[in-house]
Amino acid sequence: MTDLLHQNEHSEHLPEAVRELIREAHSENTRKAYQSDLRVFLKWGGSIPSSPKQLASYLADQGSRLHPSTLSRHMVALGAAHRRLSGSANPTQHILVKTALKGLRRKYGMSQKQASPLMLEDLWKILDGMGEGPKCQRDKSLLLVGFAGGLRRSEIVSLNLDDLEFVREGLILTLRKSKTDQEAVGRRIGIPFARGCWCPVLELTAWLDLIETKCGPVFRSFRKGGKVQHTRLSGEAVSILIKKHVSAIGLNPSNYSGHSLRAGFVTSAAKAGISNHLIRAQTGHASDVSMSRYIREGEMFEGNAARRLL
Repeated sequence: MTDLLHQNEHSEHLPEAVRELIREAHSENTRKAYQSDLRVFLKWGGSIPSSPKQLASYLADQGSRLHPSTLSRHMVALGAAHRRLSGSANPTQHILVKTALKGLRRKYGMSQKQASPLMLEDLWKILDGMGEGPKCQRDKSLLLVGFAGGLRRSEIVSLNLDDLEFVREGLILTLRKSKTDQEAVGRRIGIPFARGCWCPVLELTAWLDLIETKCGPVFRSFRKGGKVQHTRLSGEAVSILIKKHVSAIGLNPSNYSGHSLRAGFVTSAAKAGISNHLIRAQTGHASDVSMSRYIREGEMFEGNAARRLL
């Protein structure tokens, strides 16, 4: 399929360096998501350029099958595609399409199933039950660093060896880029030596001792024979890894995802009474609002009215 997102007026006359900058205006994940959404629309029978009537018909037809938030994202992708087409109006901004989206949200609601947080006590159970060997060592260090850093799965897998700085107090991670830092300003966070039996710094050090090279990705995949490869672990592999280990302690793996480590850190920290600004300093959340659902879950039983009555 033609990459509609990268078409622009007279783009064939632009220097390659300029076209590269246009491509970099969106992250790779965003470009992939947009292309996936466009394929769904075209497979349904849609066309680009499209019309408000066609888009409203698409929303009405798919409303019972796809979540309103998914269809809203499809409209964003379609809007981006139309903006890249010379002389094409953007039908996603038409009142008919906006009204249809509003109707979908009212009819079906906007609540979504959130990934369950991997709570600290469950993380300890997982680690206590894990065996030895290179793959287990990688998983231990990944789970601990991902939890202690409050990291997204994309931040976990993007770590390179030169992003690690071991200091007297523990470890400093340099996050070069993240979901909310698409311009790669970067952010540094500290992971201290732990007081308990499971320490993210020590487990990571043990994993790094198994890596032959001193450059490239921190977390890597394995060959069938158990040899560490040079290839970077994927975000999807992190989700699979978490599902595997929560299943081992009797939890439902379908409730967990690559986001469960980050959610678990915030929820566990809130439950422990750690202040919001300290949690945000670790996770990089822009405000209390953006992590409020985790805070509410962590404090759900603190000062609970029913607890005082029963």
